[in-house]
Amino acid sequence: MKNQTTQSNRREFFRRSAAGLGSAAMIPYLYTSSQARAQESKNDRPRIGVIGLGGMGQGDAGYAAEYGDIVAMCDVNTLKFDDARARLGDKIRDNIATYQDYRRLLDRNDIDVIVQATTDHWHTKINIDALRSGRDVYGEKPFSLTIEEGKLLRKVVKETGRVFQLGTQQRSAKQPFDGGTHPRPFQEAVELVRNGRIGKLKQVWVAIPYLSMKGGPFEPQACPDCLDWDMYCGQSPKRPYTPLRYNPFRGWFDYCGSMAADWGNHHMDIAHWGMDTELTGPVSVQARGLWPNEGKPDCFDVPDRFFSRLLYANGIEILFFASLAARYNYGWPTEPHAAMSPEQVDWLFGKDVSDEVKTCDRNGVMFIGDKGRIFVNRANVYGKAAEELADNPLPANAWKVRPSEVHMRNFFDCVKTRETPVAPAEIGHRSLTPCQLTVISMRLGGRKLQWDPIKEQIVGDEEARAMQAREQREPYTIA
Repeated sequence: MKNQTTQSNRREFFRRSAAGLGSAAMIPYLYTSSQARAQESKNDRPRIGVIGLGGMGQGDAGYAAEYGDIVAMCDVNTLKFDDARARLGDKIRDNIATYQDYRRLLDRNDIDVIVQATTDHWHTKINIDALRSGRDVYGEKPFSLTIEEGKLLRKVVKETGRVFQLGTQQRSAKQPFDGGTHPRPFQEAVELVRNGRIGKLKQVWVAIPYLSMKGGPFEPQACPDCLDWDMYCGQSPKRPYTPLRYNPFRGWFDYCGSMAADWGNHHMDIAHWGMDTELTGPVSVQARGLWPNEGKPDCFDVPDRFFSRLLYANGIEILFFASLAARYNYGWPTEPHAAMSPEQVDWLFGKDVSDEVKTCDRNGVMFIGDKGRIFVNRANVYGKAAEELADNPLPANAWKVRPSEVHMRNFFDCVKTRETPVAPAEIGHRSLTPCQLTVISMRLGGRKLQWDPIKEQIVGDEEARAMQAREQREPYTIA
């Protein structure tokens, strides 16, 4: 444990760093090698609090521990503490502080950085509280549960001047995924598109994994003592406990925006990056979804297959859909979705959509120009423009993405330099908004929505506009 003088010096370092935010644009982006980091004084390493210890939270904690010291952990389920100790090993102390209530973790005065990977409906509240407490935040995607929450979180990031990085790791070159064979697939694809290697961009396909959510009804059960169910429910209605509300939470609109907002936040971000629309959004959205449980009570209530058309002011159209064959279930007790009839296929996609979209068996992003096309996913970049790149590299004056080799490292570098990270709040919010509009359109039976990307409001439809927000339960409201 550091003495009081050393701790005070550390906190003063981070306060001085934050004070220099106004001149951040003048500070060059710094690369710090592993060897240089190994020589840093232990006192210069940020102290980290981890909130949310599921699989993603433990993974993020492991990456963060390379750049700072984890001093506290929090989860509403106390069984997660032993899981985290077993997975993280010597990356955390044996006597590390643990909390069931994240507010007690934020009460500590020795934490500089928060790494947050809770369920989706808690993202906005915890991130805002952490930012207002003076901490920099690495927060998992999706950015928010609703559009209005996203607008508020973006505002708080700006007001506090803290560093915020969204966990859309595809923005960084060295992916923390197994099986990838290409060192910088998304960056390369975006650079090729933005530099005209497929001609004028016409259409983009955003294909996410299909996740069957057919299941239920689920009977209420007694909540185990290890879980604070009231806090887990948070701002959402307090429903009777069943293990399948706790996991998989992605089966319930109370806690998530379905796979459309989960994986959608990843791939829509890449689509916007290539389209040069990172700071705007669509002008119209129309989406349909298949609801495997048909609204039956106590069953999963999210769609699985869906199809959405989004039009942008520059004339580019996005086709956003669940890929037919990329079927994930994460070990959850769900049933296979029934095969669709030709009539259902026509209803979902419309008759003017190609069979290639309807039968797509990959998840990733397809950019289609008037001179070619490029498909990219976490493994590779596919297409003639990518194949010819070795013999025909982009010129020195070509537009290039901002380099980032490791997403978590980029965040911690920016904690020190006070530079804006590669996945900031504004871009995270804007890339999620089309996904959230898709969900609203689906929930309204496929109603076409008009969207004002400047005012960030649905136009001419009060019922749909009300769905940009949600009712919140005391005492967990977001303000």
